[in-house]
Amino acid sequence: MNAHPVRHPGEVLVTGRRETWRVTADHYFTADPEAPLRRGEIEFTVAGRDYRLTVASGVFSAGRLDPGTAVLLRKAGLPDARTEGTLLDLGCGYGPITCVLATEAPQVTVYAVDVNSRARDLAVENAERLGLGERVLVRAPDEVPGDVTFAEIWSNPPTHIGKAGLHALLEHWLPRLAPGGTAWLVINRHLGGDSLHTWLVGLGWTVERTASQKGFRVLRVTGKSAD
Repeated sequence: MNAHPVRHPGEVLVTGRRETWRVTADHYFTADPEAPLRRGEIEFTVAGRDYRLTVASGVFSAGRLDPGTAVLLRKAGLPDARTEGTLLDLGCGYGPITCVLATEAPQVTVYAVDVNSRARDLAVENAERLGLGERVLVRAPDEVPGDVTFAEIWSNPPTHIGKAGLHALLEHWLPRLAPGGTAWLVINRHLGGDSLHTWLVGLGWTVERTASQKGFRVLRVTGKSAD
């Protein structure tokens, strides 16, 4: 099996099978990467389960599980067998967060959203490899129906799109939390984690820093107050 119990529940362990990727002008948020396709695999463990996912050049953190993603999966409140509803992985990349969410919570549907077409293809492949394909909906941002709301939003957002772009991204998606819903965000402190916290509070969201590890802030966002 590709996901099975091991020792040390709650840990995120990574044993990457690394490739040396060619440096190109592509960013991981490029819609259609031009970098030659070079595939590889990474392995990691979350909450006592092993995962082996396919990665490729031209997508975010192709050589390893991103440290911010690892902190998020270790420190945020993962869903479980009791969790229901629709979840969103915003900026899904090749699908590590998506695959963990859908595995841990077998009753949920997960929208995996990314602008990068290569990342979306990999997310589909990885979800199907783990037998999660029927509950994982991989979409470009404009392909998500406007009436869909989310019980949980999970994101290691693309801070390198700049502050204005990041703010616009979150202003678009956070209001799609269902009543009582929760967003889990991980932000590098050196890339504006604390200022983002302050900005979200200023917009009326309730924001709690639930963890700080390896320079990353894990933020729990809930309950925007009425205007």
